[in-house]
Amino acid sequence: MWHKLRDKAQYLDYWLLIPYVILCAIGALMVYSASSDLMSIHGAKPDAYFTKQLIYIGLGFVLLLFSFFLKLNLLRKPKFLIGVTAVILLALFYLLVLSRIRPDAAINGATAWINLGPFSIQPAEFAKLLIVLYLANMLSKREKNLSEHWRDNVRLFSAPVILVAVIIAFVLVQPDTGGAAILGIILLVLLFASGISFWWGISIISATLAVIIAAIAGLSRLNLTTGVNYRFNRILAFLEPFKLENMGGSQLVNSYYAINNGGWFGMGLGNSIQKRGYLPEPYTDFILSITTEELGVVGALFILGLLFLLIFRIFTIGIRARQTYNALICYGIGTIIFVQSLFNIGGLLGLLPITGVTLPFISYGGSSMLVLATGLGLVLNVSAQEKKALKMKQS
Repeated sequence: MWHKLRDKAQYLDYWLLIPYVILCAIGALMVYSASSDLMSIHGAKPDAYFTKQLIYIGLGFVLLLFSFFLKLNLLRKPKFLIGVTAVILLALFYLLVLSRIRPDAAINGATAWINLGPFSIQPAEFAKLLIVLYLANMLSKREKNLSEHWRDNVRLFSAPVILVAVIIAFVLVQPDTGGAAILGIILLVLLFASGISFWWGISIISATLAVIIAAIAGLSRLNLTTGVNYRFNRILAFLEPFKLENMGGSQLVNSYYAINNGGWFGMGLGNSIQKRGYLPEPYTDFILSITTEELGVVGALFILGLLFLLIFRIFTIGIRARQTYNALICYGIGTIIFVQSLFNIGGLLGLLPITGVTLPFISYGGSSMLVLATGLGLVLNVSAQEKKALKMKQS
């Protein structure tokens, strides 16, 4: 067993591993810098969030190694996929009921977290990885089974469409618009990356949208949808942040101030002004604004360069993969990191509405860190398989 582990370890892709480690280190440092003042003001330990982030990074690294050494075929077993799907659906339904029973459980307008003592989990984050694994397995198995008769194809895709649509609907009504959008984009990318025809792809997407609308309509009739006014105010704040500074636009306005304060080279680590009560969520959604204020545009560009390298490498591995399943895993994980980065950066620059999506590996957050680390471990696994196969072919 140990011999097999050592054999696989020699195929580690350091173009993935090193950027990941650097990003996590920078993220932990910036979480401490962005949160310590606020914690002190509220009478808590200055390093409270920093300590938790180190725990998340440690657990994430363990999951990365586990998913790297794991046999990928185990993730394709029906019992595993059905079990994980059932757990996530139950968790999402629990949050839906909780939003009606305890409206005060909402954080920033969304009931999206399940509290487990000192920690909390966000099921929508785990749903991203589930949909990648589920769709990669389903599409790689069924690409050869497409029939010329549309009725056969409808039977082939009806169950996956309903499942993915229901998960997206549950996330959307939390309300977590950013999370739901990411799930939808994962579906879009994997469908067309699988080689399915354009018209069948459009048909599946249309059917998924129809089921989502039907699910939301049903939940509305049961009075289980919330957060409409909150989402509407966020859109208005995005359109007119300075005019509506007192109605939600303050986040974006203070993000602009932070970026402007930083200039090219920043005010120095720990010297941010906006993190001291002016900019909400300085260690989560807007951590890049604080990073730019303290480390400057140069520091922010270094972080974005590492993220781009990571994303580029993941998609490159997917393109070179020999098996459709392996390729789709890479495309799915790459899409999660890319879209999360896009939504986060676009939000703090005012190019997109603020969605509450965190910056991968940098923002504070356990669920996101664990999911992304696990996903990266799967990509490392695929990379090792491809390297080993190439070596055996050449020898």
